[in-house]
Amino acid sequence: MTSPSSVPRLVVAAPSSGSGKTTVATGLMAAFAARGLAVSPHKVGPDYIDPGYHALATGRTGRNLDAYLCGPELIAPLFLHGARGCDLAVVEGVMGLYDGAAGEGELASTAQVAKLLGAPVVLVVDASAQSRSVAALVHGFASWDPGVRIGGVILNKVGSDRHEALLREALESCGVPVLGALRRAEPVSTPSRHLGLVPVAERRAAAVDSVAAMADLVVRGCDLDALETLARGAGAVPGGSAPWTPGSPTHDRPPRSVEGRGSKPVVAVAGGEAFTFSYAEHAELLAAAGAEVVTFDPLRDERLPEGTRGLVIGGGFPEVYAGELSANEPLRKAVADLAYSGAPVAAECAGLLYLCRELDGRPMCGVLDATARMTDRLTLGYRDAVAVGDSALAAAGTRMRGHEFHRTVVEPGAGAAPAWGVRTPVRRVEGFVQHGVHASYLHTHWASEPGVARRFVERCRTS
Repeated sequence: MTSPSSVPRLVVAAPSSGSGKTTVATGLMAAFAARGLAVSPHKVGPDYIDPGYHALATGRTGRNLDAYLCGPELIAPLFLHGARGCDLAVVEGVMGLYDGAAGEGELASTAQVAKLLGAPVVLVVDASAQSRSVAALVHGFASWDPGVRIGGVILNKVGSDRHEALLREALESCGVPVLGALRRAEPVSTPSRHLGLVPVAERRAAAVDSVAAMADLVVRGCDLDALETLARGAGAVPGGSAPWTPGSPTHDRPPRSVEGRGSKPVVAVAGGEAFTFSYAEHAELLAAAGAEVVTFDPLRDERLPEGTRGLVIGGGFPEVYAGELSANEPLRKAVADLAYSGAPVAAECAGLLYLCRELDGRPMCGVLDATARMTDRLTLGYRDAVAVGDSALAAAGTRMRGHEFHRTVVEPGAGAAPAWGVRTPVRRVEGFVQHGVHASYLHTHWASEPGVARRFVERCRTS
């Protein structure tokens, strides 16, 4: 039996964005799953959309590995947590192999994650506009950091048999085996918009077809036996890490009864097409802290789950569904009533927009005296943040790292009691704290500071 710390694994990386990482990684996940393997899917960085396709390919929850948000020390434990009971793990990289947080060296790069996991890297190269030069490219990436092991190359967007032969001949001198060659193929493309791919939740039937096409392309063009052998040679994860755990339900005091829901406080978590951005560990941490986590859909549900004592509204695309969200007036009123009652509400990015008075001129929940609108400007990047004051989510002085990714603006950008002090690198305050509400543009990963989940659930019990 494979040791939990020795799960076979591969990291799928590329020289740059747009090379085909998602196609290859998702196709590999689906192809290995079709062989009867339990495949654990992972994504480097803060991306919320690719893990949805990974989950579709494997039937397991897609999980993120972000060394900036969580710290390098949590990468191996979070990986092992997600890979429990699996036969093989595939990790999709982010951007180019060596690209990480701006100005932070290798931090949060695919290369760093590969080293922390002791995983071989499969380099996906867009070969559409080169032949012999591919050898120089691969040699450079393979020799740049001796701590990164390039275990093989998959050539993507190959034009013909003759083109493939030229590429293979050029790579013979590199000592890096070619593990696949994929032809250009339109069926594997997936639609994009202002923040990347369209999430699976918004196009499930079409997404199933896209994943099937990715798997077919990989099966026809890759040496799956060689790739599996490479994964099985990874050995133990360095450092003797144990799997991360969200902990056990707290029993410091008897939880207060909630009518119709037993003794656990109900925490409602927004889902559906408009709110697709979340980390799986958040719900696990809430449950471990003693909450009953119930998902609801703000597009369709006209009331919050029965007995709701707290509300979590993560990221997504409310700007795409502003009309439908606005039309669901009963739920908007229910959310406002809950917030005004002082119940804990944690809102990130899309959740922030939903709590505003209006979004692109359409009425929203009106919890915050602020308006939101779409712009042409992309706000993107990691942030160092400190809680300005006490809230239902964090005590004053709590330090966390976050990520911003949006094309909207909220005016004003902060309330009388801001949520965070942020360095971007300019220091500013951001977000809103009022009553039990903590609303902000920052996406945070609670595994880095599990106390926020425990604090939130405790407030649900006592509010």
